[in-house]
Amino acid sequence: RENSLEVEQLKQNLAQTKQESLTDQLTKLGNRKHFDIELDKAVGRSNKDGSPLCLIMADIDHFKAFNDTWGHQTGDQVLRLVSACIKNDVRESDVSARYGGEEFVLILPDTSLKEAQSIADQVRQTVQSKKVMKRSTGQDLGTITISLGVAQYRKGEEHPKLIDRADECLYAAKEDGRNCVVVEQPTVKSKKTG
Repeated sequence: RENSLEVEQLKQNLAQTKQESLTDQLTKLGNRKHFDIELDKAVGRSNKDGSPLCLIMADIDHFKAFNDTWGHQTGDQVLRLVSACIKNDVRESDVSARYGGEEFVLILPDTSLKEAQSIADQVRQTVQSKKVMKRSTGQDLGTITISLGVAQYRKGEEHPKLIDRADECLYAAKEDGRNCVVVEQPTVKSKKTG
């Protein structure tokens, strides 16, 4: 009996350690490793059953300037705020992760480009609606905004191509003035005539 309790405790510890290894400790979202694993799974499902799959990349606007002005602790507060907004606006089947720095990614299985655009815009609006207060002083720091890029997986393509297209859309959103969503143009298949 004592051995089975020890084995059960070891299993629980192992599961907890595995979960921690896939979680970004600051934001409590998945980390880059978690994202890579989940994207691989989602692409596999999409290739197998032909279901749509979209990827959103998001970046906090002017984050470096914000961090430089208000300090890293307040910057961390902003990262946690944005991650909470993302968690609240995505579905249970979606995967959200911190991609690096102030950049986030969302994997949206069984989601059309139009639906992904709607989710991205909802996240954008939720973030923009929040007021940022400096915890130590209670000072109102205004609002923060994010820019988002949306791309749809193309059957058989390599993962990096999907990530690159979402990233290109994100940078287009930054160039379009920030605080917006840019969606890639869907591919148009030509019809045979004749």
